[in-house]
Amino acid sequence: MTKSSKIALILTAVAGLSACAAPEVVSERKAGDTALTCAQLGAQLREAEKFKEKARAEKGVTGTNVAAGLFFWPALLVTYSNSEEAIEAAEDRQEHLYKIADSKNCKV
Repeated sequence: MTKSSKIALILTAVAGLSACAAPEVVSERKAGDTALTCAQLGAQLREAEKFKEKARAEKGVTGTNVAAGLFFWPALLVTYSNSEEAIEAAEDRQEHLYKIADSKNCKV
């Protein structure tokens, strides 16, 4: 295997790993949100919190982040940027759900 082939293989692997590590960005609003019961709103709020926690964990020291930092640092920047976007989206979703819960006098 040539040197350029090895480099291409490493870059492809790191890029692939960083794509797998990207946390999911949730939608702030979903169809049917206003029809949710208080219990369902509570469940959705907990789910949004889990998305936020997962995104925060992706910003930490993970095997993927270490590999990206060593071999292809731009992938690390993408992971951090995506993590921030996912955290903000989860917070926006929570705010949206709290407004609905408040309008229904839910104790969530």
